[in-house]
Amino acid sequence: MILLIDNKIKPPRLVAWELTNACNLACIHCRASAIKDPAPDELSTAQAMHFVDELLEYRPIIILTGGEPLLRPDVYDIARYASGQGIRVVLATNGTLLTPDIVRRLKDAGIQRTSISIDGATVKTHDTFRGEPGAFDAALRGIDILKKEGMSFQINTTITKRNLDEIPGIYDLALDLGASALHIFLLVPTGRGEDIEHEEIPPDEYERVLNWFYDKSKDPGIQLKATCAPHYFRIMRQRAKAEGIRITKETHGLEAMTKGCLGGSGFCFVSSRGDVYPCGYLPALAGNIRQHPFKMIWEESAVFNDLRDPAKLKGKCGICEYRMVCGGCRARAYAATGDYLDEEPYCVYVPVRT
Repeated sequence: MILLIDNKIKPPRLVAWELTNACNLACIHCRASAIKDPAPDELSTAQAMHFVDELLEYRPIIILTGGEPLLRPDVYDIARYASGQGIRVVLATNGTLLTPDIVRRLKDAGIQRTSISIDGATVKTHDTFRGEPGAFDAALRGIDILKKEGMSFQINTTITKRNLDEIPGIYDLALDLGASALHIFLLVPTGRGEDIEHEEIPPDEYERVLNWFYDKSKDPGIQLKATCAPHYFRIMRQRAKAEGIRITKETHGLEAMTKGCLGGSGFCFVSSRGDVYPCGYLPALAGNIRQHPFKMIWEESAVFNDLRDPAKLKGKCGICEYRMVCGGCRARAYAATGDYLDEEPYCVYVPVRT
């Protein structure tokens, strides 16, 4: 089953675009294995603008990311060009490079929200994650600047064994800072993250954290989203059923309108070299925008069309009654078995149909 609308494949809702692989930090869990200097074969400004033109047919939200996107001098030009044509553009940054002038330039370029990575409720935990002393304080200074300049911001947190006990503290910190949202990311061992694969929390802890997250989602003070944790959408339905609550946008926010793994169906990742993947954690190449039109890659890629068909899922994911709303993490399946259609290895749920 390919996801269709009026006999057409659904357009991407989100495109994460790695503007550069360069970064001023060296985070231990970095998907991109980011380096200090930009690679010589990154997309040129002209190629970047052409890619924006290609996205006009679909008009997804563009997430400008990296590396550290602020290290690319034309980030403002790219953002302005896209936002000027009616595309919503947001920025993902580590926050350490933000200044009042930079934030004003981002706002002038049409950036509507900035995400800041906070991976610990304490200086020690966050700075260890980020590989740079002072990263925590610098990120908080960046957040303070965003607030003073009137820029909406969210906090992104990658959960591993080393910060698991600090997740409630990070939640409280997000509330205290006035973040619009808190997005948690469950570690996928990709890039430098492979070196800390042993720090993935075990499946039973995933269940506990995601159930805690569901409880916190009832707080109207902040929007919560679980990423790289598609089984949250199974847990959400299990909990809502037990509570006698119908899942709607009014009761469960935007999470009621989406599903677990969106890789290849509503989301894709584009690297600084133009390679297109289902997500930044799944290195299954769908194509390159220097070689093929994005429309061709999105609609005709064998990888994407595999991922759009839940009937192709294997193991317990293939027979699970929640496969349409969960789908399992395809990146985690690929990391464990080399097959992105294999069953989710970090899910404890036993399908009823077995």
